[in-house]
Amino acid sequence: MSEDRPVLGIMLMLGFCLVAPLSDATAKLLGQPELGQPVFQVVLLRFTMQALFLVPLAYLLRRPFAMSRRVSFFVFLRTVTHVAGVGLMFASLRFLPLAETIAIAFVMPFILLLLGWRFMGEEVGWRRLSACAVGFVGTLLVIQPSFAQVGWPALLPVLVAFSFAFFMLVTRRIAKETDPIAMQGVSGVMAIALLLPLAGLGAALDLPGLSFAAIPDSAIWLYLVLGMLGSFGHLLMTWSLRYAPSATLAPMQYLEIPAATMIGWVVFSDLPNGLASVGIAITCGAGLYVILRERAIARQTVTAPQAAGGGPGAAI
Repeated sequence: MSEDRPVLGIMLMLGFCLVAPLSDATAKLLGQPELGQPVFQVVLLRFTMQALFLVPLAYLLRRPFAMSRRVSFFVFLRTVTHVAGVGLMFASLRFLPLAETIAIAFVMPFILLLLGWRFMGEEVGWRRLSACAVGFVGTLLVIQPSFAQVGWPALLPVLVAFSFAFFMLVTRRIAKETDPIAMQGVSGVMAIALLLPLAGLGAALDLPGLSFAAIPDSAIWLYLVLGMLGSFGHLLMTWSLRYAPSATLAPMQYLEIPAATMIGWVVFSDLPNGLASVGIAITCGAGLYVILRERAIARQTVTAPQAAGGGPGAAI
């Protein structure tokens, strides 16, 4: 186990908050009319790059690939939810600005809280449920102007949030039983095994959703960048959790929204309108409240035994 080094953990999480929207921006560029790369093709090549980068890296670092049948099953479930989340995110970016897409997808912490309560028996009090309700209101304010412009595709980031909430739940179950680099490499191989048959089916039946397009020279570099950012961005977050508690790092993740706003403005000249900005602020505020509430409950759990006479300070 690594020693806690909070400053290093925070720096790694800040790196993730910059890399993640850069990865999404790269996917959005690939979908621009001048390049015209289909979503399915972008997703397949993104996970192909992940496997090509991380499987050799895991071998070079002598990371263990061996997994029990139980862990392999959960890694497969994790891969399915990861592929679904990435595909839905890339599809969302065809219709919505970068900052608004990520802001809507940040309803995930509230979904994760409710799923933990429903499926894992985690206790959720009225304060956190109220924060979830406020967060959903903020999300609706972000969705409303987008829905007026593009219709139902404005709801795609909500599906992204559900996919990544399940992804996080599954990851929680196996985080201490697998090596991050090896798991991500194996997950890339599994994703290819899932997507290639769909590619063959799309080619045989000429299905538009599973179509492929020629790759111009300028897109090749974007695919390489997407593969590197997508692969190593997730590793930055995983490594950050080795050096700092999740309660310390969770508030930092909301910095992804201003980072996405800045990148969206620089690359695409997109800025959220007034109503969406209010919604983003409400969503961030509710999310931060949930995180602070979790930290307060965790402190109470630790100090309660000490107050009862069972803690290390009782003899002082």
